[in-house]
Amino acid sequence: MTYIILTNDDGVDAPGILALARALRPLADHLHVIAPAENQSMSGHKITLFQDIRVETDRMIDGDIPAVAVHGSPADCIALASHGLVDWPPRLVVSGINRGANMGQDVVYSGTVSAAMEASIQGVPAVAVSLDHGTANHPDDYAAAGQVAAQVVKRALHHGLPPFTILNVNVPEIDAVRGICLTRQGVRIYRDELERSADGQFVKVVGEAPTGVVDEPGTDLWAVHNGYASLTPLQLDLTAHTFMAELAAWDVDADI
Repeated sequence: MTYIILTNDDGVDAPGILALARALRPLADHLHVIAPAENQSMSGHKITLFQDIRVETDRMIDGDIPAVAVHGSPADCIALASHGLVDWPPRLVVSGINRGANMGQDVVYSGTVSAAMEASIQGVPAVAVSLDHGTANHPDDYAAAGQVAAQVVKRALHHGLPPFTILNVNVPEIDAVRGICLTRQGVRIYRDELERSADGQFVKVVGEAPTGVVDEPGTDLWAVHNGYASLTPLQLDLTAHTFMAELAAWDVDADI
């Protein structure tokens, strides 16, 4: 039986996860949704320990797909699933479809990507899917991204993934995607600013949407900018292997 768990960071009622469920129905004998009860965008890989987490286990998606709403982070959702809140393990975990891209350094902050990473930590292959459209608010807005997700998921089910590795998919905001490009992470440019209240007691981060380096072929940012969906393999091993030899030459035992 092909059993797939769906999650996201936009929340269990977000249109992106509904579009994803509809796109993946033909590929699965059983779908189960476990997603945050509220929007948890940019939550990163937050795991809640030693605190009560409220869960709603009687939800439904698209009429007949069972769903659990978790009052926690996307990573919490998958951690709880792996501990027995829902049937485990699935063949695959798919996280998305996120409202907004997760490219370059975004993957460090992304709840969408973190949920997929948590699945990988728990021994299950995973795919994260995002749409480069910050205001998509209807399932139809995600239809093209859903079809891309279905293509990637079909192949991931057939071929499998290495341990501690996920696939990160980003889809451009166009109806006719030019194809899927195998890419590496590009470079985001953030334009955040600090805003202070008049009395100085409160601050918040504001600013324009991030941009990025889009003229470097082979990156996720380049692909999406040019109308392609990007497919980037990500791994949990953050070791800077190319820096190891140089670091060894530092002679860190010597007196400074």
